[in-house]
Amino acid sequence: MLLSVKRIDVPPGQRVLLRDITWQEFEAILDELGEHRAARIAYDKGVLEIMAPLPEHEDNKEIISDLVKALLEELDIEFRTLGSTTFKKQSMAQGIEPDQCFYIQNEAKIRGKKRLDLRQDPPPDLALEIDVTSRTHTSIYEALKVPELWRFDKEKLQINLLQADSYVESQQSLNFPNLPLIEIIPQYLEQSRTDGRNATLKAFRRWVQKQIQS
Repeated sequence: MLLSVKRIDVPPGQRVLLRDITWQEFEAILDELGEHRAARIAYDKGVLEIMAPLPEHEDNKEIISDLVKALLEELDIEFRTLGSTTFKKQSMAQGIEPDQCFYIQNEAKIRGKKRLDLRQDPPPDLALEIDVTSRTHTSIYEALKVPELWRFDKEKLQINLLQADSYVESQQSLNFPNLPLIEIIPQYLEQSRTDGRNATLKAFRRWVQKQIQS
């Protein structure tokens, strides 16, 4: 490319759109940006979005991720988190970096792997997107066949399940059935802002244990 993407300054909370980007240019941009960066990317059939998250975005992501991890631990379910790993599929000309993602049912299939290839490896079982400053690219997750997508926007949690290649909003999680997570996750996220992270996670673990016992 004529312009080095490292010369593009994306202020926190803002995004930059680059159009008519070929797959080869997309791959080159990923290499140039490197893995250790704050910016997130989304690539959809020639359009590349580069977004820099706000602190509020990162706070919500971290607490919700910690709540999901605590839930999995209390349920004694093996899992693997891969954060904002780049998931891409050339045949679809699409790629995405979720705010957080979890391998749960398919954890054993990717256990120990340092590199993933969606041509042979499964996508994450659960992806999390925080819609504070950018929109969730639902069509990309559908193309990559991520079974469950959580969107957190305006203090509300939306659970989407993949059915017949498109998402359908659901009141229940595929990975955590029979738990009222749409109400509970925002509740404990809000609690963390007054009580702090550790106290909130302890309270959440007690709630999960009561659900297990009942």
